[in-house]
Amino acid sequence: MTARSQGSQGSQGSQRSPRSPRSARSRATAAAITAADVRSAALSLPDTTEKLAWGQPTFRVAGKIFASLGDDDTAMGVKCPKEDRAELIATEPQKFFLKEGHDDNYAWLRVRLAALEDAGELAAILADAWRQVAPRRLLAAHPELEGPGEG
Repeated sequence: MTARSQGSQGSQGSQRSPRSPRSARSRATAAAITAADVRSAALSLPDTTEKLAWGQPTFRVAGKIFASLGDDDTAMGVKCPKEDRAELIATEPQKFFLKEGHDDNYAWLRVRLAALEDAGELAAILADAWRQVAPRRLLAAHPELEGPGEG
């Protein structure tokens, strides 16, 4: 399963928003996504490192944060173009949200882990966020991580 994205090209490669597909599969049969799943999926992306910041795990490529775990391990934050956030939240408010007063001025979006369909959707959302901050040389070296409509 691949995340669907939209956005505009930026100077650091593709500026894409996390887009999650809808699945016919029953949510009751899906395993809950955990903080450990987020960590594993994020660290599987090329040149990603984990660093504690503000008391929370953050995931970085080339020193730039593309994802972080929330303080209660029920949500993660991901890089997302500001112009795409409202549509994502309107489309799937049970999944996407902003932390009022914190995310307002940043290209950032929160994702409720319990609302994710499966590990494939988690991986796709993290890959979208990773692509936004990864250097061009790294994007070019990993064409398998290109988003929909790229390439």
